[in-house]
Amino acid sequence: MNLTDKILDHENLMRALHQIKNNKGKAGIDGMSVEELDLYFFGHEEEICAQIRERRYCPLPVKRVYIEKPNSNKKRPLGIPSVVDRVIQQAVAQQLSEIYEPLFSEHSHGFRPGRSCHTAVHEVLGYLNAGYEWVVDLDIEKFFDTVNQDKLISIIREKMNDRNILHLIRSFLKAGVMENGIISPTPLGMPQGGPLSVICSNIYLDKLDKG
Repeated sequence: MNLTDKILDHENLMRALHQIKNNKGKAGIDGMSVEELDLYFFGHEEEICAQIRERRYCPLPVKRVYIEKPNSNKKRPLGIPSVVDRVIQQAVAQQLSEIYEPLFSEHSHGFRPGRSCHTAVHEVLGYLNAGYEWVVDLDIEKFFDTVNQDKLISIIREKMNDRNILHLIRSFLKAGVMENGIISPTPLGMPQGGPLSVICSNIYLDKLDKG
């Protein structure tokens, strides 16, 4: 079974749908709610799968919203995909995670299954108790807004050269952003807010972790 088949497998799609429903969240620009997903997929699953296999699936632009940053006057931009696009992103992310999780650094804790800031703190305490004294604090400014999309696709292609899925991922990257009723193109970056941005950011930054 190739990667396209694994992603579009009914069980994988239903697992993704269940995850998105559990996460709840707001509707995208089309106004469809998570409560409508079951009925929609019941009638459109085969059509969606055919569109992805034939590289005709067109994600909707994400809806731009802003949330307050903790301990700051600044706001962080998020891009909310439509709930249908979120299911597809989750289905892709589930399979990418199976490929990449074993490859990521054992010292990486962000947005990974079974890991969190608490596991990171536990590891740091281990180093502190072992006598280490230096901490290096780095922050990549506007990371999600500045990701080189071609570089990301190239990195993914190193481990997964499925043209249908690479095309689908690029389609999500290029879907655009709607803010105040105006759609803007996204030639750079990947909107933070969808399931795919999480695994893609870890794939992209894995090169930095091991550099």
